[in-house]
Amino acid sequence: MNIPVMMAEQPPSLEATALLNEVSLLPHMLNGDSVQQVILVQVNPGETFTIRTEDGHIQCIQGPAHVPMMSPNGSMPPIFVPPGYMSQVVEENGVRKVVVLPHSAEFHPSMAPPPPHVPHYMHHHPAMLHHHHHHVYPPVQGSGELPPHFIHQHPPPHIYTEQEALAHGRNSLIHRDERTMKMQEHLRKRLKDRQLGGVPNNKLNSPPPSPHRSYSPGVQNGYGKGHLMSAMPTGPIKPKHAGRMRSTPPAEGQTADSETDMKRILELLSNVAKPTVSEIQARSAVLSWSLPLTLQNGEKNGDHTAPSLCYEIAVSNNGRNGVFKSVYLGEETTFTLPDLKPATDYHVRVSVTCSSVKGPVSEAASFTTECSEPDPPAPPRLLNRTKNSITLQWKAPNDNGSKITNFLLEYDEGKQSVFKECYYGHVKQYKVVRLSPSTKYAFRIAAENDIGMSAFSEAVIYHTAGSSPPAPAPPRLAGVGVTWLTLEWSSPSGASGEETLTYILEMEEESLGYGFKPKHNGEELSCTLKNLQRSTSYKFRVFACNTEGRSSPSEVVEYSTSPDKPGAPGKPSIKGRSHTRCMKIVWDPPKDNGGAEVTKYVLEMSESLKGSKWDMAYSGSAREHLCDNLSPGSWYRLRVYCISCGGQSQVSEVLSVRTAAVPPGPCQPPHLAGRAKPREIPLRWAAPAMDGGAPVTEYTVEMSEADQGSRRQLYQGPETDCTASNLLPGQTYCFWVKAANQAGYGPFSDTWEASTAPGSPEQCGAPQLSVRAATCVLVSWESPACNGAEVSEYRLEWGGTKGCMQLVYSGPAPSYEVKGLVPSTAYYCRVQALNIAGAGLFGEVAMVTTPAAVPAAVSVLEVLEEDSLPAPLPSLSTCLAVQWQEPCCHGADIIGYNIDFGERQPLSVGRSTSCVLENLQPDTTYRIRVQAVNGVGAGPFSHSLKTKTRPLPPEPPHLECAVFGHQSLKLKWGEGPSKHQLTSSTQYCLQIEDKNGRFVCIYSGPCHTYKVQRLSESTAFHFRIQAHNDAGEGPFSHVYTFTTTKSPPAQLKAPKVQQRDDNLCEVSWEPLQPMRGDSVVYTLHLLSGKDIDQVYKGPETSFLFRNVQPSCEYRFRVCAGRQYQDSGVTQELWGPYSPSVAFAVQRQEQDPLGATGPAGGEQAVVRGSTMTDEQLTLLLLVGFAVVAILFAVVIQYFVIK
Repeated sequence: MNIPVMMAEQPPSLEATALLNEVSLLPHMLNGDSVQQVILVQVNPGETFTIRTEDGHIQCIQGPAHVPMMSPNGSMPPIFVPPGYMSQVVEENGVRKVVVLPHSAEFHPSMAPPPPHVPHYMHHHPAMLHHHHHHVYPPVQGSGELPPHFIHQHPPPHIYTEQEALAHGRNSLIHRDERTMKMQEHLRKRLKDRQLGGVPNNKLNSPPPSPHRSYSPGVQNGYGKGHLMSAMPTGPIKPKHAGRMRSTPPAEGQTADSETDMKRILELLSNVAKPTVSEIQARSAVLSWSLPLTLQNGEKNGDHTAPSLCYEIAVSNNGRNGVFKSVYLGEETTFTLPDLKPATDYHVRVSVTCSSVKGPVSEAASFTTECSEPDPPAPPRLLNRTKNSITLQWKAPNDNGSKITNFLLEYDEGKQSVFKECYYGHVKQYKVVRLSPSTKYAFRIAAENDIGMSAFSEAVIYHTAGSSPPAPAPPRLAGVGVTWLTLEWSSPSGASGEETLTYILEMEEESLGYGFKPKHNGEELSCTLKNLQRSTSYKFRVFACNTEGRSSPSEVVEYSTSPDKPGAPGKPSIKGRSHTRCMKIVWDPPKDNGGAEVTKYVLEMSESLKGSKWDMAYSGSAREHLCDNLSPGSWYRLRVYCISCGGQSQVSEVLSVRTAAVPPGPCQPPHLAGRAKPREIPLRWAAPAMDGGAPVTEYTVEMSEADQGSRRQLYQGPETDCTASNLLPGQTYCFWVKAANQAGYGPFSDTWEASTAPGSPEQCGAPQLSVRAATCVLVSWESPACNGAEVSEYRLEWGGTKGCMQLVYSGPAPSYEVKGLVPSTAYYCRVQALNIAGAGLFGEVAMVTTPAAVPAAVSVLEVLEEDSLPAPLPSLSTCLAVQWQEPCCHGADIIGYNIDFGERQPLSVGRSTSCVLENLQPDTTYRIRVQAVNGVGAGPFSHSLKTKTRPLPPEPPHLECAVFGHQSLKLKWGEGPSKHQLTSSTQYCLQIEDKNGRFVCIYSGPCHTYKVQRLSESTAFHFRIQAHNDAGEGPFSHVYTFTTTKSPPAQLKAPKVQQRDDNLCEVSWEPLQPMRGDSVVYTLHLLSGKDIDQVYKGPETSFLFRNVQPSCEYRFRVCAGRQYQDSGVTQELWGPYSPSVAFAVQRQEQDPLGATGPAGGEQAVVRGSTMTDEQLTLLLLVGFAVVAILFAVVIQYFVIK
């Protein structure tokens, strides 16, 4: 049993716990500041976990189980160990673990037989262990003692090494604090004192000297059990990393041989043989392996002190470098691998673990499982079905190494009993025939190969086709509402209970005339139809459907929805007029009666405008009622509702009505509401003292210019004030007022008189206009009526339009002269008079038109560019195009223009607003101005426009050939690119004549030289050139003719030198073909130091060189030349020299037989120098690059670093 304790926070002081004072406490894992820790108890199968609860009861938990516990105070609860067992405290990776083990025989020599309920301790598989942190707990006191010869010895628990702990994803240790370290040292010291001089009778409370014990061999749950030899050292084995695994302090004398034991264990595990595979089956194989060689040698020599070994088997089916999975962990040397895949390559390897030390893995052993019968196939699927046949199709399963040869298809014949064969063959599709209609059949499939038959697939059920069901019974009414009906029906009689039926419910509404429409489709036997019309009859019928079709319809039944409650009646109204004590009330029926006739109306009345008290005034089927015994001038509220078989409606809108009243009494005379104005008098009055039993709703005011004059109505409305307007200033007026209510008007009030204040002057008449000149008009006017105050000022407004006039004069004079006007223009004016009361209205508008005048000056004058002209100018150097905008004509049409551009007489043109000035001087500045002329005369000149004519286009330059070549000609023109020419805009166009006699441009730009390439040799070419600048394109030059030269012969390869005799050698070279009919000659040169001698010249391609001196070096080179006739004289054109070749004659030593070379002991040695200039240049560049890289490396290494 393992009890991993997961520390959540820091533990408290353990001095108060008597159980923990007996053993040493190793460091805890710290992860917080509180005092809780979680305990996870793992109970193995067949074991019992006993714990005391908080209420004092003993609780027993049978394994296998995982029991989580929470310790609120950080202490370990008491754990009762079965008799014959003890608890061992181990710390691994900071996790404390209490391992329950049987007592050793060497500590208890006389013990009784173990009780029958004590189970064998079972070693844990690594996959069953938790991967979280563990904490160490002290041993728990046991009860009872057993004789050692009855104690079952068990192997120690598997403790992971450092590599295994990292593989399981465990976290690193957390450092202990000082408090925990001090506590640990204190408890260790107390435990050591107890072990050395404690009470001898309490041996169960002391920890055992070692967790390793010998046990009898056996196999449980597939994991082998070994036996530790008696010579195994009793002390604990010290791991490689002490921080990863800790145990209780060992007994005295056990730590002296730990280093020696470790070396012996490593020697045991250093060489392990690969496992042996036997009894290989399709899904299993037997593995066996032997002890390490060192241990085998020890057994042969009679050494029986071999330690207990634990073997781990790992298997991979992905190759030797694939992922290996552990399948066995135990101490047996044989193991059967189960659940293997047939016809699959497997690789197995073994590793040995001894005393928590794991050795290296062995060499992998490979084997291949046998072939087997195929895997069970998937159930067949349906392709087609009829009444008497079903067509099935299936897929082949995994063949497990042997090709599938046949398939076996079985079915139950529709009897749901034993399956029988219906097909056997290799085809993956079959049609089962002679079946019964509407019958359920079960099918299954199996595959067969050369090994055997596979298991059958899962059974699948399919139905054959059948006939449509019979007609069902008509639907029944299960529920009814205003807008819904619930119908239900039964399955048709004679239908099979196994067959699934669906039902279609159709409905017909006769008012629509659409016939029956489907409303439901499903397997349910009931349906609720919603959103129906109230109080409406509907017809229904139902169909039954299956996979073969649908039945005949049922009988048609008719059901109706319930009526709804009626709507509210119309708002009550008064029939006739309301009397003083009675009134007749009428109302309209509801617009919606809910589908049923209204049987009763109820009229309710309330005697106040507010409140919720209503009294019934009438109840019956009539829609009018006479309400009497009412109070005059009182308010009443009336409402009505109706009742039908559908229920009671809502009440109608409320009618508020009042009984009739008498007219009101006379009002008080009106009075002035403010200050009287020249044309307005504000009035105000009070309500009459008697309203006649009804509120006053309207007042009427009348006025007249005198007391006995004719009256006219001034105001009528509910307000108690008004304003008398449109009056005359300084006049007296009379006013009367009367009130009215529902009964009518009362009498007028007494007369009240009031006078208006003085007013502003009257409106002036139209002013009189007199034209003095084209730009001057005299305006005069007459004085209007003053309305009680003298006129003190006049205002004159003047403008070009009626709606936009400005003030031009303000003063007492009755006239004004307006100047600065535009000739032939219409003007408008008006006059206003002012006095102390204010300004009068403006008078009538007068209009005048000024006479015509000479045109205005031209305002816009510009020179047209060449791209904006409709037609090109004859010459930009002698012509200028000007354009202007037509000025104002001042009432007379413009008949022409005068253009002044420096000549003695201006140039006269017609009405055109543009002109081309010709016959001008090139590159000359002109000042241009324009004058418009109409029937009155000539207007002023415009502003001067300064412009300049362009210079003349350039002349073509002289063209000459600077360099002649056989494939190119370098042409040159002009004086060269001086600074002035570089800044000028002169461009050149060079053209060449093609085969068709047309000139084609080959260069265009500012340069003065151009090289024409890709030409034919000894051919005449024709050229011409043209210059152009901003002034335009100049003329083409005359045609120039230049001829290319003849091409020289190509460079020959290095000549070949062969010795013919003692002092004779032959020099030969490659021949060249004649060039365009010209013959080719060759020149052979002999190079001696700096001297060059011509030894041959002629058309031959070889030469015999005589007088060859032994032990001398000669160098030869050859050059080809072209001979041609020029003016009767033979000319020669030589090509480049070939690379030189070296030739030397050396004396050859005589061999022992006296044989000599062909030249009497001399041998010719020819060394060719085939390196060209390009190769030499490349070699120099490579050399410089290497030197530069070396310098850079030296500078980087010695200077920078």
